[in-house]
Amino acid sequence: MPESEAPHEAAPYDALLVVSFGGPEGPDDVLPFLENVTRGRDIPRERLKEVGEHYYMFGGRSPINDQCRALVAAVASELAEHGVPIPVYWGNRNWDPYLSDTLAEMARAGVRRAACFVTSAYASYSGCRQYRENLFDAAQAVQDVPRIDRLRHYYNHPGFVTPFVDATVSALEQMPDDTRLVFVTHSVPESMDAGSGPDGHAYVQQHRLVAGAVADRVAEATGRSLLWDLAFCSRSGPPAVPWLEPDVNDYLEMLAEEREAGVVVVPIGFVSDHMEVVYDLDTEAADTAKRLGTAYARAATPGVDPRFVAMVRDLLIERAAVERAGTASRAVVAGEPSWDLCPPGCCPNPRTPRPALCGVEEEPGG
Repeated sequence: MPESEAPHEAAPYDALLVVSFGGPEGPDDVLPFLENVTRGRDIPRERLKEVGEHYYMFGGRSPINDQCRALVAAVASELAEHGVPIPVYWGNRNWDPYLSDTLAEMARAGVRRAACFVTSAYASYSGCRQYRENLFDAAQAVQDVPRIDRLRHYYNHPGFVTPFVDATVSALEQMPDDTRLVFVTHSVPESMDAGSGPDGHAYVQQHRLVAGAVADRVAEATGRSLLWDLAFCSRSGPPAVPWLEPDVNDYLEMLAEEREAGVVVVPIGFVSDHMEVVYDLDTEAADTAKRLGTAYARAATPGVDPRFVAMVRDLLIERAAVERAGTASRAVVAGEPSWDLCPPGCCPNPRTPRPALCGVEEEPGG
């Protein structure tokens, strides 16, 4: 049974589920993991081997699972310290612990209704809808599966934004006056951005909103009003398909031509220092900057910053209040709070329509 039947701030939820991407734990896991990630996309095996080399540079182990373990432990402590006695579970889309196994574990424990925190802050097919589809598939395989409600997108929540502000201020301390801020996120196909959110283009719009908010607060903290732009990393599609640009390395080349002395890269697309950060930014982009003679620093991701951890609790309590009373206070630093239930047509599957949990669509187990 769940840890407590007593009323608490998170009622009607009796568990929290952290959902993440997953990553290999050792060299033998790398290619099977990449096959899971790219299944159905006709990615040549040679390309998988090429990407696999990024993991082998770090011992064949992605940092992401250890970071999820740390986050789960920190959130569990945060909930316990604030009198919210519910367990915290963790499931991945692409590697162990798989979502289906975690949902089965929750069902065996008697969990009836769980809130779901996804380690992806923005709206897009790959950052939201695909997680919801995977949750649907996992739920179909589990008897007495609990109802799952996804907590809202948190790209503009102060618990996500403020750690980036402080990290950027810290990164700027040793940088020259004419430093540029380059906010970086994962590239996606242009068509995926066009379909993101209920009205389209939410992916880029949300990132630009956050970048502007961080830049404004950095200017207030430092007295330095710096130029900034949004760049992308980790493109994985065929050359014929247009993806969001500029690539961060191409952008660094452009800045060198403009004789910018320094750059601080701010990875606002990522909640922790996983492979896209430690390889694409700390390795590849840092090497590009060094070759160009550009001073380079990278701002830290939120990780287990206490404000980010507290944000997870805040989102849980907020959604619980909505479920109980129909309304709740919603913290944002800019723009409007995101939606609780994804409307029909939001972030559509680019290949073929598939059912998903946590939206307006009919949901099993709900």
